[in-house]
Amino acid sequence: MKFRLMRKTFPNGKDVTDEATQLPEEPRQGLRTAQKDAQVIVQYEGSTQEFPHSVFSDAMIVYLTYLLGYLALASSLTATIYFPIIDLLSERYHTSVQAINLTITLYVILQGIAPSFFSPLSDTFGRRPVFLITFTIYLLAGVGLVANTTSYAALIVLRGLQSVGGSAVLSLSYAVVADIVPHSRRGSVLGPMLAATNLGPCIGPVVGGGAILASGNPRWCFVALVIFGASGLLLIGWTMPETGRPVVGNGAVQARGIWSTWWQLAKSAARHRKTDVQDDSSGELEKGRGGSRENEEIISTPALKPNTKSASASLAAEDPNFGKTGRGKLSIPNPFPSVRLIFHKDTALILWLCATPYAVWYCIQTSIPLIYGPGYGFNDLEVGLSFLAGGAGVIAGGFIGGRLMDWSFKKTAIKAGFSPDNRKGIDINCFPIEEARSTGSIPIMLVSMFAVGGYGWAVHTHAHPAILFILQFYIGAKCTVLHQIYSALIVDINPSSPGTAGASNNICRCTLSAILVAVLQPVVKAIGYSWLFTILALIEGLSGMAAVWTLRKQGWEWRKKRIGQSSL
Repeated sequence: MKFRLMRKTFPNGKDVTDEATQLPEEPRQGLRTAQKDAQVIVQYEGSTQEFPHSVFSDAMIVYLTYLLGYLALASSLTATIYFPIIDLLSERYHTSVQAINLTITLYVILQGIAPSFFSPLSDTFGRRPVFLITFTIYLLAGVGLVANTTSYAALIVLRGLQSVGGSAVLSLSYAVVADIVPHSRRGSVLGPMLAATNLGPCIGPVVGGGAILASGNPRWCFVALVIFGASGLLLIGWTMPETGRPVVGNGAVQARGIWSTWWQLAKSAARHRKTDVQDDSSGELEKGRGGSRENEEIISTPALKPNTKSASASLAAEDPNFGKTGRGKLSIPNPFPSVRLIFHKDTALILWLCATPYAVWYCIQTSIPLIYGPGYGFNDLEVGLSFLAGGAGVIAGGFIGGRLMDWSFKKTAIKAGFSPDNRKGIDINCFPIEEARSTGSIPIMLVSMFAVGGYGWAVHTHAHPAILFILQFYIGAKCTVLHQIYSALIVDINPSSPGTAGASNNICRCTLSAILVAVLQPVVKAIGYSWLFTILALIEGLSGMAAVWTLRKQGWEWRKKRIGQSSL
């Protein structure tokens, strides 16, 4: 049974009531298609009703948190499973280690570029279809890698496609989090999500090293990725709802077509088959009744529409579901909005704070096989296990960063005279979100300088591996906390286009990582690990502290000017 909410305003303009008016049962045959495409929009004249940020249940939010964490393994797992098998790939494809490293560089470059096409597309077309597209590409590339056993050219192309398919998942996941929870709760969602995601750096090298010892064939690493890709695609198809606010608003608008889960489509198809059987058995009397209902439905279904543009704009500002149809709008992927964000003063600082800890950590991850293999005489499996210390730090950092984000947001909100609202959220244009997110960053960066520099000198002096593992744990936790905080912030200050903001983050962090990986070996040969990591520590620490100080002082003002210019 369907109802439409009607607004009644009495002549004195004071008494306003809502009345639920029953709509007739679903029309038969002729009007079924029209009914599917019709949208009933509730008009509120002068309404002060507050809409929740999201109508998704807490259980669904928890499920999406861990589903997104699993799906985002597509980036971290696919990258790190490759590290222990570099030498074996060199033998298998009859090429040099330098040539295999070129596939890593290409992977990282495409990891930065691809999200700038897919993530902005998700802001208009919807999150769910883009997830399906990217995972399909990822799965097909994995199947190709399993089938390819000799061609180095095919290896380059297929690894590139694998990067294209898997790299957008993390920025899409940040966008989904922005869809379903307000700013005050994002830390509690991002923490577990990133903890699950960051299992990739832990298990990837172990799987890679184990595959070498068990079979001596890198093909089994690619088989593992195919299994992961297939399971991810099935989970998206059957269980992941559409969350994009331009498509379903705060989740109250029913998704349609490809924006519905396969489970919803299957139930709908079964329901329609049952209805068709009932229609066929109803006879001429039912047809006559259907005709009268048809006339009634034509009168009842159309929504009231505002008489003026200002009324429409006011309603759209109040109601996140206003004008939403449950279907996305396909647009030509445009990477330039993501690139444009890099050149604004406030977003440039935030993107630098996202990119530097990630790039330093990626540099450490890339150097682990070279440090523990030749330097400490570890075998392939032991090299893979050497990633676990840093991976454990990354997981811990995800939870710590989430708690820190929510605590600092609440503290700043109370200080600024706001009441933290876990249901509707705070108008971010009137709130110093830069100050809320950056709390505690400077002390973390100060300690980090000594940890990163100390790691280089520990390698140089051939210290006991336990010392290196402890430093890896801290650096992994620190990098995750900082990257998580400022990745959330870049999405916070771009609420209408979180996918675009996430793509900007990808461009910066992956470009900087690719540069560091490309120069890593030549620099190590020239000055050694000690001075390499000392220089990285100073650049990351000093520039990061300066960026945080500037962001806390000027970030809000710069953001207001940027928003004012973009609205002109």
